[in-house]
Amino acid sequence: MTFFEIAALLLLLSAFFGFLNHVTWKLPHTIGLVIMALAASGLMVIADLIWPSLGIAGTVGDALRKIDFANALMNGMLALLLFAGAVHVDFSELAARKWAIGLMATLGVLISTFVTAAGIYWFGQWFCPRMPFVWALVFGALISPTDPVAVLGLLKTIRIPRLLQAKIAGESLFNDGVGVVVFTVMLTIAMSVDPGWIDGTTHGMAGAAAGHGPQQVDAATIVRLFAGEALGGALLGLVAGLIAYAAMRRIDEHNIEVLITLALVFATYAIALRLHVSGPIAMVVAGLLIGNHGARFAMSTNTRRHVFQFWTLIDEILNSVLFLLIGLEVLVISWNTVNLPLALFAIPMVLFARLVSVAIPIGLLRVRRKFEEGTIAILTWGGLRGGISVALALSLPDNAYKPAILTATYAVVVFSIIVQGLTMKALVGRYSFHGAGAEPDTAEKAH
Repeated sequence: MTFFEIAALLLLLSAFFGFLNHVTWKLPHTIGLVIMALAASGLMVIADLIWPSLGIAGTVGDALRKIDFANALMNGMLALLLFAGAVHVDFSELAARKWAIGLMATLGVLISTFVTAAGIYWFGQWFCPRMPFVWALVFGALISPTDPVAVLGLLKTIRIPRLLQAKIAGESLFNDGVGVVVFTVMLTIAMSVDPGWIDGTTHGMAGAAAGHGPQQVDAATIVRLFAGEALGGALLGLVAGLIAYAAMRRIDEHNIEVLITLALVFATYAIALRLHVSGPIAMVVAGLLIGNHGARFAMSTNTRRHVFQFWTLIDEILNSVLFLLIGLEVLVISWNTVNLPLALFAIPMVLFARLVSVAIPIGLLRVRRKFEEGTIAILTWGGLRGGISVALALSLPDNAYKPAILTATYAVVVFSIIVQGLTMKALVGRYSFHGAGAEPDTAEKAH
């Protein structure tokens, strides 16, 4: 299949499943797409078992492998999705909860990474498969950040206080970029300590010594890598956003200004990839700048309406395709019953790590600040994982630990989207917010 044919098939399935869900089950759009894609994948596997000559699952699986989910998301879709999410967020509401968002997006990610790694490592000592602590850290890093695409999609379906909504949205936007940086650091360390090659010639330290992985990593390298990725991405997003803002302020032509925002996203993310700085953080910073300062001082009412409608449409289309792909990726993952116990254990372990990573920062801030009722419970259960975690797991080098990590990641993501996503509204309903609901995102709301 050609790229055009694959794109046509994905859009056709997204539209068909979306229509079917809307007129029948009426589930939240993205959750419905995941469920139906998983069901379709299961039916294709069953059909292959009954009629092997059809080879339906194999054909679809081959088409999905041509897409390269990790590359398509991390080096393409993610830039558009993060900018589209950030451009609709009110910066003043983020600023009102900056300490909570900042602590959860940094300290929280690190706490979750290490707590998850400790649990996975402990599990491997008693059950199969056994995983070195450095690779348990890699899994902890890729599964700890909440997915902004999934979280922002969820927030459209429930009503919670504006400031609590700001904490959830802000954390998901920023901890995504921080999480990717932490993942990069952990993977660098893991490859220098135990690459886990399975070619039969090099393994563990021998692989690194033979030149198959990075050399030893010291503390200075880690600090430089982390600071360069995170701070460099923020600076790039700010500079690029200011350039786009200056250009938009000089004209009043909505078509060109929409084009400027689109060029801002593609050019900035491409530069970030070349400079090896965090593209996700750059997108969030640029999106917040254009969606707030830019919307107020560089756009007319007509331009503002067109810009926000354009990015809302981009967000909805890419969301649909992304969640469809998450459901279909089950055909690409190599399933092994040996890894299933770890996958089942990973679900409660990741939730526990999330609880700890939320409770500690909120507990520290409660000394001087008051938080809404149910904040810890809602932040814990509402921390959905999504395509970013799957993409990071798929991007791992082929080694002895990748199958177990990928299986566990997929199990956590599917549980997160379906179970947590469908029960989040019921959880929120247990708390009284005195009518302080979150209004739907629109271009006019915040501006």
